[in-house]
This record gives sequence, structure tokens and C-alpha cells, in this order.
Amino acid sequence: MITDKQITCVDCGSEFTFSSGEQERYGQLGFTNEPKRCGPCRQAKKASRGDQGGFEHRRPAGGGSREMFTAVCAQCGKQAQVPFQPRGDRPVYCSTCFGGRR
Repeated sequence: MITDKQITCVDCGSEFTFSSGEQERYGQLGFTNEPKRCGPCRQAKKASRGDQGGFEHRRPAGGGSREMFTAVCAQCGKQAQVPFQPRGDRPVYCSTCFGGRR
């Protein structure tokens, strides 16, 4: 049975609770380490590095627009806007052709 744990934050030194529910969620996500920072310090750390969610595939903070790049679709030859810088060594597809390849 999983029980709540008291952990001391490495940044501010305050104690925070790592609840049994949080522990289960960490396990489901495959995390093996316990958190080292309390909630406010975690948020401050994320904000200092410009990260709002921890996953690189998420959209920019605040719902801002993403930088788009122009490329030519390898399948239909039409001009396409893609959210990454094409490198030239891999094919790039427009949204219509990409959706058909899935």
C-alpha cells in the first residue's frame, strides 16, 4: 500500500507532501525518482527555463503561435507550412499528404 511521503524541497527547504495519488501517477508515467522540489519551486524552475509543461512537443507558453517554415511536399509537390526547419535529408509532407500516410 502506498502512503503519503513528506519530502524536503532542495531549493527552499520547506516540506511538502508527495501524496499516494501522485506516487501512483508517477509510476504510471514511468518516473522512477521522487520529486525534489515543492510545487512553487517546480513552477519557478520551469518558468526560468521557459518550459511550461515538461514535454518538448507542447505548444509555446501562453498559446503563442509557433514559427512555421516553408517546404515543398515530397508527395504532391505543393508548397507546405511545417512547424520545423526542414533538413533536406528527409521528406516533408503537406498536412493533406501527411494525414493520408498515417
